[in-house]
Amino acid sequence: MTDTTINDTASTNDKSMSLIVTKGTLDWGYPPFVLATTAAAMGLKVSMFFTFYGLNLLHKKLDLSISTLGNPGMKIPMMGMHLGMPNVMSMIPGVDSVATGMMKNLIDKKGIASIEDLREAAIESDVGMIACQMTMDLFEYEMADLIEGPELGGAATYIETATKSDINLFI
Repeated sequence: MTDTTINDTASTNDKSMSLIVTKGTLDWGYPPFVLATTAAAMGLKVSMFFTFYGLNLLHKKLDLSISTLGNPGMKIPMMGMHLGMPNVMSMIPGVDSVATGMMKNLIDKKGIASIEDLREAAIESDVGMIACQMTMDLFEYEMADLIEGPELGGAATYIETATKSDINLFI
């Protein structure tokens, strides 16, 4: 096998991946887009099905935040340590806003791509995006509320894709 043949084989990948995206917060927006863009860069055909709160990630204007409630794994590097926030903190007005600001500052400080940038990279990588019809109806969204590109589909659309996919992820 020549070097050219090896490179051609490595760049041709007939595998595929589907993701169900159910969460639409700042911290939960990263995993599906990072995985989708990485898989696409590796040559996989990728499809993302956005349902319930995950549909928030397709809105034209993103206003994402995080919540400290029920998130014991949330520990932010501060003062040389990793400080967690007890659930009781989320009862204090403004704590989620402060936590969101801290997370956005940390993302910026570390040079992490924004959700908008990752979403654009997914679009440029021909990642298929499906907006859940039932969720659109439930929350009274219109396609005009979303970015250009996603198709409208339901559970059957996702299942048809998933049954043909080598990797299926629920995020």
